[in-house]
Formats: sequence, structure tokens, C-alpha cells
Amino acid sequence: MAGPTIAERGARPRSESGRPDEGPPGRRFGLPRLRLSSRVLIALIAAVVLIAGGIWALYGSSWMRVEKVRASGTDMLTRAEVEAAAAVPVGAPLISVDTDGIEARLRRKLPRIDSVEVVRSWPNGIGLKVIERKPALLLKKGAKFIEVDAGGVRFATVEKAPKDVPLLELTVERSAGTQRFGTERLMREAVRVRAELPGKVAGDIKVVRVRSYDSISVELTDGRTVMWGSGEDGTAKARALTALMKAVPRAGHFDVSAPTAPAASGS
Repeated sequence: MAGPTIAERGARPRSESGRPDEGPPGRRFGLPRLRLSSRVLIALIAAVVLIAGGIWALYGSSWMRVEKVRASGTDMLTRAEVEAAAAVPVGAPLISVDTDGIEARLRRKLPRIDSVEVVRSWPNGIGLKVIERKPALLLKKGAKFIEVDAGGVRFATVEKAPKDVPLLELTVERSAGTQRFGTERLMREAVRVRAELPGKVAGDIKVVRVRSYDSISVELTDGRTVMWGSGEDGTAKARALTALMKAVPRAGHFDVSAPTAPAASGS
């Protein structure tokens, strides 16, 4: 009796449906699934180790703790003043330092600071980058002077007047206009006038006088005066004043409160 043919020997058993029987699922897919699971497990373990190591390095390690605090950009303030006011927690993890809180604390304790940026300097430092307010005008108070910045903010009291900073005289009458604008607004208007005066004139300002919103005048170092009026139309007033001073150089008083009809008088 003849044996099975090659085709018969190589043929796979068929199921009742007629399809080749490929064996139990475990035998077909067990090994690849095991390999895939092992790779995923190893990757997960590695990720956990890396994350745990990173957290430990940032919070638990002594390598990344605050050791140095350094202020920069100071002028009138000293670096020691800024660093003391900042109260940075030396020894704390660098990552946990509340930079926003330090910035707020510095502006509250040191009004001379206009802006400050607190930066982490890895691995163990904190930098305090300070920009100080600059006086635009001075209010005299007894024997001392209150510094007013370009925004009309009174930020410091000093015993000696800074060089080349004009005085601000507020001789405001109590009126409906005063109540409407308020002292702070009038101070801002005075600063605005100073900023819009022509460059050569601005360098010669001695006093800025404010009587009301519409009555701001300037006294120069050589005794000449300028009636500016309100702080409005500053560009037109500056052009009118420049032309008027060229046309009547010996005049002692210039009025540009109405820039379309400027006037000069005295000599």
C-alpha cells in the first residue's frame, strides 16, 4: 500500500470550518507578546527611575540648593539693601523658590525699585535684576525733597536734591477743577509738560509750577518763564516755543498755552 504523498504529509490539519488548524493561540502569539510586554515593562521602569532621580535631584539633592544671591542694576540702592529686602531662603531647593513672591516683596519694601526680575541661576544661585525709578521732578518738603518719577509716582525722600532735577511747585487752589483732577493727576501733568518741552529748554528748567490743570508754567535757570497751559497739544506747543525763542531771543516771558497764537513779552 502506497504511503502518503508529499502534499499530504505537508498539509496542515483542517478545522471543521475547512481552514488550516494553526494550533492554540498561546503557541502562536505567546512569545511575541511576552517580548513586547518585557520591553514595555523595562521602558516604564526606566521612566520611573529617571523621574524619581530628577525629583530627588531638584528637591532632595544638596547640589541644587540656594547658596548665592546677587543683585545687579542698582544705582542709589546698594546690592546689600536689595539682597536683604529680597529675603531669599538660602539653603532651600532652587526649584521651590517663589520668584514672584520675591519680586512683590522687593517692590513693596523698596519703592525706589521700578521693576525687578528674579531669575534662577543653576545650579545654586538667585539673580535679582533691578531697574530703579529715576526722579523727573522734586517736591520740597521742609529741608528734604520728595522724588517724583516719570509716571508721577512719589517714591523716595532724600535730604539732598539730585543734580539737574527741577522742582515742582503745586500751588493749587481748592476748586471744582482740583477735585475733578486731584493732586496725583496734576503731578502727572507736570511731568508730562517737562517731557514735552524742547530739548534745549528742558535742560534749563528750574521750576515747574502748577496752579490748575490748565495753568502750568515753567521757570528756566536764566529767569525766563514759559506759560504752557495744560498738558495737551504738547507737540504743537513745543514747536511754537522753539520758533518763538528764535524770533524773539531776548524776551523774558513766552506764552504757548494757545499754540496757534503764541506770544512773547519782556526783555
